[in-house]
Amino acid sequence: MKKLPKFTLSLNKKSDRWDLKNDKTNKVLKSVENKADIMKGGVIKKIVGKEGASVKVKKMDGKFQEERTYPKSADPKKSKG
Repeated sequence: MKKLPKFTLSLNKKSDRWDLKNDKTNKVLKSVENKADIMKGGVIKKIVGKEGASVKVKKMDGKFQEERTYPKSADPKKSKG
């Protein structure tokens, strides 16, 4: 199985916006005002593209909330989630 690119969704305290960043390049792919706007309706899936990705989602305080795999079929079978 090929390794999926890794991304992190976290609050940028300077801009008070939620940034979806590529963990390898540290490049912001998308920045939104509300976390809910990027979490709903396949928005992240469209951003990461057909290759898919593993996305770590953080809370407002910066602590880990959850990790999601896009597309879901790329989720490793051994993982609990």
